[in-house]
Amino acid sequence: MKISGIIWLREIVEKISRKHRVEQEEVREILSASSHFRFVEKGHRKGENVYSAMGQTRGGRYLIVFFVHKRSRHALILSAREMTDRERKRYAKK
Repeated sequence: MKISGIIWLREIVEKISRKHRVEQEEVREILSASSHFRFVEKGHRKGENVYSAMGQTRGGRYLIVFFVHKRSRHALILSAREMTDRERKRYAKK
């Protein structure tokens, strides 16, 4: 999957920072280095579905990022948080 840019909504940036303690730079790291992209669900617009990306930051955190993959190849960030134990096990297997 090719991602050519990131779309940030202020309320999402504030939520992931406040609630999940995830910073924008960490999200960028996961999207640029991840090969663990997974389809999550169909989007509200045709051809714009929701995906997740899993990865480890340079700081050692295991994060999962949820985003809409836009037709323009931009990722509209929906959420980002630490992986659950189950997600970490799935990530480790790949």
